[in-house]
Order: sequence, then structure tokens, then C-alpha cells
Amino acid sequence: MVKFFRSGNPLTVLLLLIYTLLVKFYYLIHPSSFLVDGNEGLLYGLFVKWMEMAFGKSPFLFTSLAVLLLLLQALLVTKIVNHQRLFAKATYLPAMSYMLFTSLYEGWNIFSPALLVNLVMLWVFSNITLLYTRTSARDVVFNIGFALGICGLFYFPATIFCLLLWLSLLIMRPFRLAEWIIALLGLICPIYLLGTYLFLTDQWALFAKIPRIGLEIPFIQHYKVWGAMAVSLFFFVLGWLLLQRTLKKMLIQGRKIWNVLVVYVFVAMVVPFFNVHFSPAYWVLAILPLSLFVANAYWSIVNNTVANIIHILTLAYVIIMQYFSKN
Repeated sequence: MVKFFRSGNPLTVLLLLIYTLLVKFYYLIHPSSFLVDGNEGLLYGLFVKWMEMAFGKSPFLFTSLAVLLLLLQALLVTKIVNHQRLFAKATYLPAMSYMLFTSLYEGWNIFSPALLVNLVMLWVFSNITLLYTRTSARDVVFNIGFALGICGLFYFPATIFCLLLWLSLLIMRPFRLAEWIIALLGLICPIYLLGTYLFLTDQWALFAKIPRIGLEIPFIQHYKVWGAMAVSLFFFVLGWLLLQRTLKKMLIQGRKIWNVLVVYVFVAMVVPFFNVHFSPAYWVLAILPLSLFVANAYWSIVNNTVANIIHILTLAYVIIMQYFSKN
């Protein structure tokens, strides 16, 4: 199966749809409602209330929407990867890897603020890849900061991704203090505009729901969380190690983008610790960039038999955790 996803043939999208039904079928027949755990932002709360009024509280509806969001993100990240030529040829391995690894843990398939943030982060990452070729990047940096500010209105700890932007500027461009300040102004702008609107419409009390942030170092007991993180980190390290064989042969821009992806993974792994109440469901933020290293692991294993065996073992683990393990 890995051989088919290795191809960049557009017809592979049909196979991806079937693959999505395979790895997400359990979650569709055992649907969950949207995630509300005290960490969500003001806009997320308003959005799910509107969804409830418009379409009802059907868990199947929200789970289906979550799966569709994951599929859309898989296709978009594949488009970005192929456009930037991070692999030698066009491939759908990033899409396959993202759909497979988000299936490792049930919380990564629930409609949540993190899924909406991931959608915006794809646009952010796409624009970060353009920083290297720009002579002046102030407009791009402001737009990225503004997008991160919008993320903060759905899930406030997402504003920590401003670290990703600043570190990406260090990697992709010479240091210019003005660009760092402009990024911060862009980050603050959506919060300022919403605060102004709430003040003028006499809804200032709602502003208190925006800065939901804390710091919690949890003791994780659930074996499914440990298993999902262990498998994910193993493939991240494997993909990074295999990347070293081809990294020196890449163009400078490609090498810098892969370095940004490493930073992206680590920042996204840290973000959930700043929740008011820690939840491993928000680690889906890290699975998005991590899936590219998983894709590289499958891409770098030239022997199709070995690649298929590794894929089947991972898929088997997913199926066992879904159908044959205790909650």
C-alpha cells in the first residue's frame, strides 16, 4: 500500500478516501461530541453554540466534521510539501501518515479547538516557507502574526506559536528586529480588535474568556496516550535520522524548511502544557508537522516489502487500540 501513496498520481486521492474510512471507521461508529474542557477560546465557544443551534447536538455530525477537517488538512499539507519539493517527487505519503497517526489516539479525532488551529497553522506554515525568498517580509510576517492571533481566539495557548514564527525568522532570514516587532503587533491585533468590539457593544464581560492559559505538568496514566506518543516520537526520530542522508543534497531553502519543521514539532508539543487543564487531545497540534517526518521515514525505506511491513504493524496497532483494548 505504501507504494501507491508514494506516487503523486491525483487518483491516489480516491485511495486516500478509502484509507480514511478504514482508519477512522471506529470513531465514526462510536462518535463523540465536540471537546469542551475549559481550555477553549471565546470564538470556539461561540462557533460550537452556533453549530448546535443550526445542526443540533449530534455526536456523529461533530465526529464526521472532525474527520473531514483531518482529511482536508492531510490534502493541504501534501499540497504544500509537493509545492516546496521537500521530497524528490510528488507524493501522497504525508496525507497517509497524517490520517494514520491521528488515528493513534481517540482524542485526536474529536472536534476540538486544536483541529481549527491546525487548519490555520497550515496557512501559517505555507507562508513561513516563503520567507527565504522575500527581500522584504514585513507584510508576510504581520499576516502570520495576525493568523496566530486568530488562533489564540479559538485556543489561547496557540499564541505560543509566535515562538515558531520568531525562530523561523532566525532560520529563514537575517535578523531584523523590525520584523520581530511586526510579528508581535500582528499577534496582538485580533485580540485588540475583538476587545474593542466587545467594549463598544457593552459585552466587555466576554473578554475575560479570551486569555485562558495556565501551566500544568501532568502525570499521564492512560496507556493509550503513552502508546500513541511513543509510536509518534519513534517515527519522528526515525524520519529525522533518515532525513540526514539526503539533507545535504537539498537546496538551501529545502534544508531550512525541514529545520523549521523540527522547531514546529517541539513548539507544538509544548503548547498543551499551558492549558488551564491539561489534555492530550491538544497534542494533535504536533502530529501535523510530525507526520512529515513519518512520511520521510516511509519515503526513505526503498524496499517496498520492509516499508509495507512497518506500515502494517503500525496499522495493526491502531486497529487493536481501537477495537480490542479497554478504555
